[in-house]
Amino acid sequence: MTELTKRILFALIAAPLFLLMLWLGGWYFKVLVVIIGLFIQREMMLMFQKTGHEQNAFAAYGLGLVTMLFFQLPHPLLIGFLIFLYLVTTETLNLKPGHLDRMVSTLFCGLYAPFALLSLILLREYGMEVTGFALAGSLILVIWGTDIMAYIGGKRFGKNLLAPAISPGKTREGFYFGFLGGLLGLIMASFLIPSYPYEFLYVLPIVIIVGFFGPVGDLAESRMKRSAGLKDSSSILPGHGGVFDRFDALLLASPAVYVYVVLILG
Repeated sequence: MTELTKRILFALIAAPLFLLMLWLGGWYFKVLVVIIGLFIQREMMLMFQKTGHEQNAFAAYGLGLVTMLFFQLPHPLLIGFLIFLYLVTTETLNLKPGHLDRMVSTLFCGLYAPFALLSLILLREYGMEVTGFALAGSLILVIWGTDIMAYIGGKRFGKNLLAPAISPGKTREGFYFGFLGGLLGLIMASFLIPSYPYEFLYVLPIVIIVGFFGPVGDLAESRMKRSAGLKDSSSILPGHGGVFDRFDALLLASPAVYVYVVLILG
């Protein structure tokens, strides 16, 4: 079985499951997002360790959980403060070299993915039930459309590298095709989601936001993998590499879309 076949078969199973959890919302979706976040954290920490940057795992996972469940936990700031005090105290008293590096690495691995995934949870819970589902569903379909068309456009027409020093496989042509894919994804969302709450022109900027920040998120992960000498963040997903590989674009696109929704759509 080829890698492409594995990729397609896994997507046919995973994509409907993800959309089902998104539709159900509530704790069904939150638990799924937390699981995704913890896997990404684990893959990030392993990548960083390959470059010589260790982490305080307890503090990193603790910060991640508090961040993703910030609005569900009692006194989340208090819990966060306690974890922060624990991290700084333990690493200050740790006489091994690199205590400052461990603190910085722990904070980044503890907050990068969880902070982004919190915005996805907030999008799903934004406004009325149908509004939250429409916004989060549109984001997901736009990202998927952008990824698919960027891949097709890059394979078929790609000649000029987008960022050769970071990711030699990404082309400008694929980048531009991504916007077309995002537009198709948004059109699909507006037709498939019942009682879509927004006029199309109001949500159209989401295509531009995802088309820009999605690839930046992808390149951010590529830089991490390049530093660690890795092709994929892990091999846990057949044909897709790691969980980080599958959600790298979402980690910057989701916060950017949430900012647009709050500031512009209201």
